[in-house]
Amino acid sequence: MAIVRRKCFISYHHADQEAVNAFVRNFDHERDSFIARGLGEEMPGDVIDSTNTDYVMARIRQRFLSGSTVTIVLLGRCTWARRYVDWEIQASLRQGAYTTPNGLLGIKLPTFTSFPERFNENLSSDWPRTDCYARHMEYPASTQVLVDAIEAAYQRRTTHARLIVNRRERMSYNRQCQ
Repeated sequence: MAIVRRKCFISYHHADQEAVNAFVRNFDHERDSFIARGLGEEMPGDVIDSTNTDYVMARIRQRFLSGSTVTIVLLGRCTWARRYVDWEIQASLRQGAYTTPNGLLGIKLPTFTSFPERFNENLSSDWPRTDCYARHMEYPASTQVLVDAIEAAYQRRTTHARLIVNRRERMSYNRQCQ
């Protein structure tokens, strides 16, 4: 059976660029596990050159999120502290009459320390016993493990959307990360 390649928006902190490039090369370019969308060296797209945050977020939603169905947050040491990651998660969780949220999947990089707050709010402190919207995993050991996790996140867009927590205000500034 052929693998269904979902379009996945990749959210990450640029300090993890090398690990992100390897992830995209390995699982998108070489193994065809998903179709990467986002801003980065291994993904098609232009850098959005503006200091206007509303404009930047509108462009990210229009050019990258609108064509994706799952958001993969690559979780490194300081990912939790980055405002753009928070904004991308917020935009991914938006729902409305004509908007279906993205599935939300966190993948821990070797440097992982903590979840971004908005991501963490969509996890259950009692998981796996209590249900929640987001899922996270260790770095995938195989293509099939990743494909299964992406597909599960994709399905949760409709089966678990009622569990989305997205009330927090956008982060205004990056937080200190040591």
